[in-house]
Amino acid sequence: MRRIQIYDTTLRDGSQGEGVNFSLQDKLLITERLDSLGFDYIEGGFPASNEKDAQYFQRVPGLKLKHIKVCAFGMTRRRGVRPEDDPGLEALLNANTQVITLVGKTSDFHVIEVLRASLEENLAMIADSVRYLHAAGREVIYDAEHFFDGWKSNPEYALSTVRAAAEAGASLIVMCDTNGGSMPEEIAELTRAAMAKLSVPVGIHCHNDCELAVANSLASIDAGSVQVQGTINGLGERCGNADLISVIANLAVKKKGYTVLDSSSVEHLTELSRFVYETANLRSLPSQPFVGSSAFAHKGGMHVHAISRATASYEHISPECVGNERRILVSELSGRSNIVALTSSHDVAQDPKLMDKILARVVELENQGYQFEAAQGSFDLLVKRCAGTFRPHFERVNFHVTVEADEAGSVVTEATIKLRIEGQTRHEVAEGDGPVNALDAALRKALHGHFPNLAQMHLVDYKVRVINSEAGTAAGVRVVIESRDDDEIWGTVGVSENIIEASWIALVDSFEYKLYKDAGKKSAAAKVK
Repeated sequence: MRRIQIYDTTLRDGSQGEGVNFSLQDKLLITERLDSLGFDYIEGGFPASNEKDAQYFQRVPGLKLKHIKVCAFGMTRRRGVRPEDDPGLEALLNANTQVITLVGKTSDFHVIEVLRASLEENLAMIADSVRYLHAAGREVIYDAEHFFDGWKSNPEYALSTVRAAAEAGASLIVMCDTNGGSMPEEIAELTRAAMAKLSVPVGIHCHNDCELAVANSLASIDAGSVQVQGTINGLGERCGNADLISVIANLAVKKKGYTVLDSSSVEHLTELSRFVYETANLRSLPSQPFVGSSAFAHKGGMHVHAISRATASYEHISPECVGNERRILVSELSGRSNIVALTSSHDVAQDPKLMDKILARVVELENQGYQFEAAQGSFDLLVKRCAGTFRPHFERVNFHVTVEADEAGSVVTEATIKLRIEGQTRHEVAEGDGPVNALDAALRKALHGHFPNLAQMHLVDYKVRVINSEAGTAAGVRVVIESRDDDEIWGTVGVSENIIEASWIALVDSFEYKLYKDAGKKSAAAKVK
């Protein structure tokens, strides 16, 4: 078994992605999370570039890290400047990290056209910088920028740059596919070529411009690389970096002969992926391999029928291996197997006529624009309606929403609703930040006296999708509302040509689902007693 070092650069390379901006606290929290999972290295940032990264290196010694090595990232010395006089190298030493990652030019094209230096001067810049940092007692990892493009253009010069770093004291040479344009077979071939010429081990750092960063990383590891660099969820500039989530999962679960992280860490990959998305305030990618919400989601009736008999029929691994879960979706493509799987908690699966009735209703509603993939709450209520067991907790009489703007441009939204609850009529008015918020507030006022448990429920997301855009302003819309309480998150859906009515339908379903859910818990608890 060969252990592969996992080097995370989410905080530096990942933060260069569009829309990514970590706060200082975000960076510290991510550092602690990666340490708890046994990551080997984390690149904290570029201390010479901004105040936030400098503060990170001041704060990180206060964390109780058990395993991970924190790396400061920087560049080789400037042209014509001695290492001891270079402010960038001084900032790296002042970061007081055990490891320093230094990046230098490998491609003769970049040396001449971008750096505007001679080839000899670039070699001196590399050797002087590595030697200076190594003499100061730091472990130096050398990132060879544009390694593969440089080697393909001028292999002799590319080799001379990485040799200069190795001979000056670098403990590891990391080959960077900086433009992300290399193919897996090229990566493997040049990894072997570099290893044959170097006295120190090599690592790999791939960008994803051809959507091959993970494949290229694995090809380099198979060829002999001992370290893989990347980011959580593949964050990074342009098309991003190698996604360490997929790299780790492939090495730990799919490929043979490798060990990574701690023995149980792979089971937390889904949790880690979503933690970083949430910390970065980014939406997760449902189709992300291994950890996406759709990675083990099954929609086609034939697929669901097959996995009900043998999960391996349409799943390459067990979702639990990476901390994910299997999901059965319901739509017009579904067969009876989908309905059976989704209604297992309703104890109606042995009624084939009811299964057909539910499926027919799903198809009918989807023709009207409904979708239940993200609306499990509405689907559960649909099952109850088809089974004849649905009894509304309150009766809707009418609702009215007004939106007014005063002369100063301030907008006021007011919702008026009338309900009947246990024979009593409730008429309530509430203001809100928009129609949905106003309707939610009015509903709560009307229902709270009868159902105080609704105070635990909160709306957390609201999505609107135009169904038939060719109809212009008369187009139908689909509204999905996501709600949560202390135990669960659920979605409900409403469809109408009127966005307020669609929102009202989804909102009422959300309240009904919460009330049914809590009533079911009380009933189960009573049976136990």
